[in-house]
Amino acid sequence: MNARVETSNWPLPANGVRFITPPRLRRLLSRHPLACGCYPLALGFYPEARGHQMNRPLPDDYLLIYCRAGQGWVETGDGRIAVAGGDLLLLPKGIAHAYGADPGKPWTLYWVHFDGELAAEFLHPLGKGPIWRIGVQPRLLAEFDALLTLRKQGLNLAHFIYAAHQLQALLASLAVLPARAKLKSGRVLDVDAVQAVMRAHLHGSLNLDQLAAQFKLSRFHFAKTYRALTGHAPIQEFIQLKMAHACRLLDEGQQSIRQVAEQLGYEDVYYFSRLFRKVVGMAPSHYRALHQG
Repeated sequence: MNARVETSNWPLPANGVRFITPPRLRRLLSRHPLACGCYPLALGFYPEARGHQMNRPLPDDYLLIYCRAGQGWVETGDGRIAVAGGDLLLLPKGIAHAYGADPGKPWTLYWVHFDGELAAEFLHPLGKGPIWRIGVQPRLLAEFDALLTLRKQGLNLAHFIYAAHQLQALLASLAVLPARAKLKSGRVLDVDAVQAVMRAHLHGSLNLDQLAAQFKLSRFHFAKTYRALTGHAPIQEFIQLKMAHACRLLDEGQQSIRQVAEQLGYEDVYYFSRLFRKVVGMAPSHYRALHQG
């Protein structure tokens, strides 16, 4: 458990924020069953942070930085990477890194140092970093602002347990943020746009070639990029969306299982039932019985 949190000593302007969880509360959070999984050690907001720079050769906590605007850089063992507005940095515990603001267009940052028994698990869905180009996400900005209200509360354990849950929700939300990737061709693959096409075809069929053609990509590059962004194969995602819709239709309780299958484009009700069981974990008839009891 951290004896000291290593943050920069960048001089705060009037509208900047830097708040460090007191050592007594860090000790309590590290042992409390509702907070020990993941809790904030320090957090802040640095507007136009000219001259901001930090070198952490052996960090003993995790650090999340969200660049709202401006530019900067981050350096790890893999080299230096440019950072711009809409970029998210995740700097893991125990791995040396350095970062700093661009002298000409200094970045504006939200940041939070954190630790906990489950911290690595919250970050596992994000894969390897250190940078995710997610764009400016209003919901994420709002979550950081909500977390920063901790500094206005008293030094009461209950407020810090609540902040730990806000942080956990923020970290969990990163796995489901709208994802997009800019390809070498200059085209952008937007997961929201792909899923909109999938939803438009819930009542019929859609194969990988058709999906890739919608976005003017080869079958291979489309599937590879989509999986890299979401962790799922595109057709697997399409089937999951279809089965989620099947659940809604079964919950309404007005159509037979055969009619539900036909409405989703499956002529073979047995094939539909096998798919439903594979995705949902039970037969459609069992699902309906459970939800109508």
